[in-house]
Amino acid sequence: MEKKKCPQCKNLISKTSPTCLYCGRPNKFITKEYVNKKWNKDNNINVFDYIFINKYLAFILLLILTIVIIIFS
Repeated sequence: MEKKKCPQCKNLISKTSPTCLYCGRPNKFITKEYVNKKWNKDNNINVFDYIFINKYLAFILLLILTIVIIIFS
């Protein structure tokens, strides 16, 4: 594992670490893409489509249930 000196506190830190373990200075420029890559493992799922499909299915089931109740009552 390659190490480098922190520019602020001069301690050795790993090149792949996001921050210095000793002083907390960022080792990399933290971007939105970096955060999403680290924390949001399923960022390929479109949340709007997921919610829309669930509401659509719930509406159809409610409609079918209402029709069945009307027919058998």
